[in-house]
Amino acid sequence: MQQIIKKQRLMSTNTMTKVAILSAISYILMFISLPIPGIFPDFLKIDISDVPAIFGGMSLGPIAGFIIVFIKNLFQAMTASTTAWIGEIANLLIGGSYVVIVSLIYRHKKDIKGLLIGFILGTIAMIIVGCLTNYYMLLPFYAKVMPMEAIISMGNIINPRITDLGSFVIWMIAPFNLVKAVLISLITLPLYKKMEVILKK
Repeated sequence: MQQIIKKQRLMSTNTMTKVAILSAISYILMFISLPIPGIFPDFLKIDISDVPAIFGGMSLGPIAGFIIVFIKNLFQAMTASTTAWIGEIANLLIGGSYVVIVSLIYRHKKDIKGLLIGFILGTIAMIIVGCLTNYYMLLPFYAKVMPMEAIISMGNIINPRITDLGSFVIWMIAPFNLVKAVLISLITLPLYKKMEVILKK
């Protein structure tokens, strides 16, 4: 009995250590973000900070993956938030939905097919949650700093179909999250087996 308890404590400590390391890497990656000029407005920037959380979720479980997303956004909110935590909450919901879905499906079907299904469903979730959080949270917040007309105008220059908040979300936010999800999936795909082996040690 004592050996079982000792083993469980060791596993728990090991898991927490891995979560902490992956959270730190995710936090650092949040500062490496790039805009895609000509396709999206400058304030929409691509980053790959959810990749470590995906690796964590796939090897340690969906809860661990979500915790990694939570910790990196908590650190970001405490040290470098420019949106009064609104952006971090939105990022938690958007990235968290993707990580949890990919991790859940992979835990039940640990092969390339399960991973691809997870990527597809995770991408769909990321697009839907991204649209909702931007429509109800992020864009209304930015409208307090920059007039909504200016935001819509930035989108209209790139895509004439954008004429209001709803069309901005459909023609700008949805494609942005699609591109981000595909990029994260492409980075994760060739590395997941190696990372799973490393994290299980």
